[in-house]
Order: sequence, then C-alpha cells, then structure tokens
Amino acid sequence: MSETQRGFREMKAVVVRFAGDSGDGMQIVGERFTDASVTVPNSIATFPDYPAEIRAPIGTIAGVSAFQVHFGSETVLTPGDEPDALVAMNPAALKVHLDDLVEGGLLIANSAAFTEENLKMAGYDANPLDDPEIKRKYDVIPVNITNLALESLKDSELSQKDKLRTKNFFALGFTYWVYGRPLDPTIDFINAKWSRKLPDVAAANTKVLKDGYFFGETTETGRNRYMVARASVAPGTYRKVSGNEATALGLIAASRKAGRPLLFSGYPITPASSVLESLAEYKHFGVKTVQAEDEIAAIGVAIGASFAGQIGVTGTSGPGMCLKSEFIGLAISTELPLVIINVQRGGPSTGLPTKTEQSDLLQALCGRHGESPLPVVAANSPSDCFRAAFEATRIALKFSTPVILLSDGYLANGSEPWNIPDESELPDISVPFADPDKPYAPYARDPETLSRTLAIPGQPNLEHRIGGLEKNESGNISYDADNHSNMTRLRAEKVAAVAKSLPPLKVNGDRTGKLLVVGWGGTHGAIHSAVQSLRAEGFEVSGTNIRYINPLPADLEELINGFDKVLVPELNTGQLSMILRSRFLVDAKSLTKIKGRPFKVSEIREAILNQLND
Repeated sequence: MSETQRGFREMKAVVVRFAGDSGDGMQIVGERFTDASVTVPNSIATFPDYPAEIRAPIGTIAGVSAFQVHFGSETVLTPGDEPDALVAMNPAALKVHLDDLVEGGLLIANSAAFTEENLKMAGYDANPLDDPEIKRKYDVIPVNITNLALESLKDSELSQKDKLRTKNFFALGFTYWVYGRPLDPTIDFINAKWSRKLPDVAAANTKVLKDGYFFGETTETGRNRYMVARASVAPGTYRKVSGNEATALGLIAASRKAGRPLLFSGYPITPASSVLESLAEYKHFGVKTVQAEDEIAAIGVAIGASFAGQIGVTGTSGPGMCLKSEFIGLAISTELPLVIINVQRGGPSTGLPTKTEQSDLLQALCGRHGESPLPVVAANSPSDCFRAAFEATRIALKFSTPVILLSDGYLANGSEPWNIPDESELPDISVPFADPDKPYAPYARDPETLSRTLAIPGQPNLEHRIGGLEKNESGNISYDADNHSNMTRLRAEKVAAVAKSLPPLKVNGDRTGKLLVVGWGGTHGAIHSAVQSLRAEGFEVSGTNIRYINPLPADLEELINGFDKVLVPELNTGQLSMILRSRFLVDAKSLTKIKGRPFKVSEIREAILNQLND
C-alpha cells in the first residue's frame, strides 16, 4: 500500500462489508457498490448474507443482513476472507461482524442507532464505540447517518418513515467517497427504479447519496481515503452477473443453439427462485415459464415439454429435489432430455434456506429408486453458471437423458464481471428428431452415444409408447429378465459414454507432485487462490476443479495417481472424498465445512500446509 499524490492510500484489493437490520437495505447498497466498482473497472466478487426470516425483530442479532464485496486491480476469485472495512448500521450488526474486521480496519458506524435499547438487544452493556480497545484496534468513524439523512431531506415532502429509509444511501455515498467510487451508476439506478412513478423518492435518494459523499469532503477524515487502481481486462463487452442470472442466460443460449424452444417450470424455493424470475423476462426469446403449484407438478410439466420436443427445465433446491426424485426416475426410464437445476442450501429439511452448502452431491448421484444413473454437472463461479447450464443442456440433448446441474446459494446470489460471449462462437448443439419416412423404434440407439432418437408425438408413422414401465427396443412393455438387465446396462453405459465428449481436466500447477487439491463447484475460487499463492511461495501443490461429477473425467485417475497426497475441500461432511476413495482407492483427505458460509482462502492454505508438513 502506498500514498498517492491525490491523498488516497493505494491498495491492490479491498473487502467492504455492509451490515445492518434486514430492513436497512444492505443488499441494495451492496449491489450498488458492486455496480459502481465494475464500471471503474475493478475485478469483483460478492457475498450476500441475509437471514431466513422475512422480517426478524428490528435491532436483533437474528435480523442482521450483510453484503460483502471484494474489489481489486488484479483477478478476484472470492468475496474475501475478512473485511477491510465494515459499515455497521446498528449495534446488532456490529456485534455479529466486528470480530471479522481486520485489525486496523475501517469501522464506519451509524452512531444514531447506538441507543440504550438497541445496545441492550445486541447484548452490549455499554456503547462499544466508546470502548478504548475497539478504538485502538480499529479505525473508528462514528457518523450520525440517520440524523444526517433526515437533515438532508428537511425540505422534502416525504413522510418521516420514507425519509428514514434513505439512510442506507447516505452510508453508501460516504463509503463511495472513502473509496473513490463513481456516483453516476447509482444515480442511474435510482432514476430507472423510481423517477417515473415515484419522482419524489428518486430525488430524495439521489440527494441523500450525494450528501453522504460530500459529507466526506467536509469531515476531518481525509486520511481514511483509499484507491484501488483499474483492473486490466481482456477486450470485450462486460456486465455484472449473478449465478442465477447466468444460469438463465445459459439456458436461453442453449435453446437458441439447439433450435428448440425452452420451457422452465418451477416452484418458488430459496435460493433457486430467481432463475424462474429471470427467465420470465425473456419471453421475446420464445421462453415459456410456468410457476407450478408444487415441486412434483413442476418437474411433470418440464418432462411433458421434453416429450413434446422442447427443452424442458426445472429448478429447485435440496428439499425440492427430494420431491422430484420419482419423476427424475421417470425421465431416466423414458430417456428424455431434461435439465434439473439444484441450487443447494443448508439442510436437512428446511435447514438453512438462505445459507450455502454442497451437501446434495450424493443425492444427485444416488437419490432415486433403482439403478438410475444420470450425468451431474457442477458450476464453479457465478459467471461459470452460464457455461455449466449450456453444457448441461448439450449433454441432455446429445445423450437423451436428464442431467442434474448443481449450483449453490453462494454462486446463485454472488456476482462477478462477465465477458459476454459472442453467440456465433457457441457450438451448435442441435440434435435431429426421428425421420417420419424411416422405420422408428423408440429405444433403438445411436451406436456412439447409445442415446435413443426422439420423435415428437402426434406425427404420422412415429406413433410410439414410452413410460415408467420397462420397455424393450420397440417400446413394448417387457417383464423379461434379460431385457431388463440389458436396458439397465445400456442406460448406465450411455451415461458413462458422456465422458468421451468431455475436455481434459484443467490443472492449476504441475500434473505431478506432492499434493493435489481437488474441488468441485463453488470451492473453485478459494482453492485456486490458495494454491496459486502457495505455488508462488515455492510449495509443491497443484489444484483442479471437477465440473463433471458423473461421469468423472477420463483423466482424473491418472492425475490423482501422479501425486503423493490428495486433499478434497467441500462444504459438506466429505461426499466427493468418499467417491474418490471408493472409485480410485486413494487415501483422499477431507477438509469439510458446514457453517452455511464458503471457504476462506486462509482455511484452505492452512489445510494444505498441514498436509505438506505431515
């Protein structure tokens, strides 16, 4: 970090966390700070963290909502281990998040909220802003955000309640001043959201935002300004994208490159709901969306769409996967292309609906009746959800099979810059339907992929039957033992054949050495960052991320055998580790975490060093 001529202290990367009551608009200001940072441009990664309760009691620990953004001049792959700055809107937010703030970090606190009642609800006996130890450990800036926002709007005709709602934008404006962020992207957002129907609200939020910024100009905290330089980015058109938005766009792109209309049928469930909401905005691309009455109906509609020649997709989270399991078995038996999106969350049952976990892996692989394998694909970052959704659709069509796409709450809600691909560069994934001028047998198979050819029902000469009862090649119901054995084997071999179409594993480092760190899904960023930093320090460690969980990549066994040790970090109790141990007879060690939060880079670094020194 260095001093600049403009009075800023220059930093390569900064982590800022906004925290307050769930009604304080922390998610809104976090998103706006992210948008402003993207336009600089900086590399970013975010982590929204909010309670499951729709409205927990005001001022309580249970009602604290937070949003963390990591922005830098170099590549950022995680939302950051610890915040360099904490904006605390009330004592409860300070209580929950203060211990995470780095020593010497910036603490901006809304001093107006530190009343006797609020302090008591947060478990404080005295005002922590007056604590000499906290002042010694952190750079504390008490700001009377609430009163300053009200003073800013003293001439506004808004109600007192509506005026109070703007205090989050005052805090945002002040934070923009601290980090030299531009105001224009947020002003554009405010105008787009409110200027047409609620011009007074738009004007009030804009004024408070600017007054928060200029408050920084007039207060005696010039020493607390920081600058993060522009990031060097590859040429292209960029936008900020969340994981669920990228999933929706990946499905639309796949629909266009397959030449088939897309139908998404889902039932609202956290954190998967926004996939349905995003797709509902793209009717002009021929997308059909259905909000079904329950999880079972949702997958039933999607299967029906696939049977009719469309791309049927359904989305849910862990509890919904349980309800869909029988119909997933039906899709496997009928060998229809279907994409099932599971945005994982903490479980079991209702569990932690707004927190992240990777605990549905074994459910995806084995959670059905009978011998019923299917391909499983996992996204590894918010923007990667686009490629993962496209790839899941490609596999479903090419191999005529349902495919499970695994995401998680961290990926779904997190966001990062995305270099929008040129549609012409995406591969053609179209698969022809049966020719009505040729003889048709529903379960006759392509010799390479072992997939059956689909026929759109209702066409002359293509009449056929499919269903849950076992069939023979011609589509007739069969209870013959040998036929059942043969069909079961063929369905499994078809899934195994997917491996032939997969690219080689990407490895961060050498393909042989002392330690290989194997991850899947959203652990990618933390693993890559930890491995990269340790390799720069001279440690003999490599890392890889497995996108294809079933079938596993053909070169995975050879890669694993090239290392003395294998470490598998997962947000579960060791599910992939169990699979690798049983499949390859390797002593894979588990690093597990089931706290509803993603791995910190420091946690993986420590585990790697422990393995190397053992």
